Amino acid sequence: MRIRLEEQLNPVADDVLALVAVVQPILLGVLFSLKREFVVEIKGHQNLSLKMLSRLRKPADGDCGICFEYAVHDAMNRGDAQVLNRIEDALKICKVRGTRTQSILFGAEKNGTLNLIETARDILTDDSRLLTGIQAQPVRLRRYLDKIVDAFKNRNTKNGLPFSISGLWKADLFVGHSDADRWVGTTVKNNPTHLEGAQGLRIGIVPARTGVRALDRIRLDENKNLVICPLLHDGDFMQKFYEGWQIVQAFLAADAQVPTPVSLPRPAHREVARMLADRRDFPVLDIVNAMRPFAQPELLRTEEHEAGTETLRGETKTDLLVAPRPRQLSLF
Repeated sequence: MRIRLEEQLNPVADDVLALVAVVQPILLGVLFSLKREFVVEIKGHQNLSLKMLSRLRKPADGDCGICFEYAVHDAMNRGDAQVLNRIEDALKICKVRGTRTQSILFGAEKNGTLNLIETARDILTDDSRLLTGIQAQPVRLRRYLDKIVDAFKNRNTKNGLPFSISGLWKADLFVGHSDADRWVGTTVKNNPTHLEGAQGLRIGIVPARTGVRALDRIRLDENKNLVICPLLHDGDFMQKFYEGWQIVQAFLAADAQVPTPVSLPRPAHREVARMLADRRDFPVLDIVNAMRPFAQPELLRTEEHEAGTETLRGETKTDLLVAPRPRQLSLF
């Protein structure tokens, strides 16, 4: 039996801390969606101040979707339980073993530009395997990275990929367990109607649609061959994401100044905008890094121990026991 202990390290954040956490990846999504000519003129993203971002950025329909990808990726890697627990359940359906869940941001497309935000090559190893859900030997993912990137930029090159991963160029994330070094291609869509399956994709992350947990369950869509993982709204991740999106939209529209109360009527929203306005003359990348200590810290720590296999009531066998452990509080 494997015993998995999940310990809550910190209390759930207040509104400001939670919003600071989700605003950071949204800013990155807006920054990296800029047109290539702007980035070349300023000699790289690292030189663009928040004030200049508000003036160069042109709103487009796809911006929210790109920022949603960044926000999901960031939430997973900082241990946001509202996202992490849902993704781990989806990975179980995909039969991905392991305990240290991680997301690799593969790429984002805006105006024909490919921005590789994190170098997957530095995270993956020569033994990293991609699970595709079909009866075939899992491919060594790192070996095909260059061909996947080429297929992303030039659709005519996708035939150079094995059939089992011929659609992997559509992946937004590689999600898996770093301790087992097993991964699945993941697509992220803020509009569930845009979700499409493809060879090599296994998980589809979307906002929940009904608001009823029983209906917004994690499930296998056999037609798309995707495990659908809806992220929940009221009082959950999607609510915070859209609140963060509104803050960034209002802030940039106000020339990187604190918007008027009619634009941001909630005090917590204006407080986050003030934190950004105080730093408007600094580069966006520096601001994101500087604000990380002010955001919601990691919520969960997972430990797993081997304890053999047990039979319950003489008939049902189990090899995993999950036990939540409360946060340890000090009275002094």
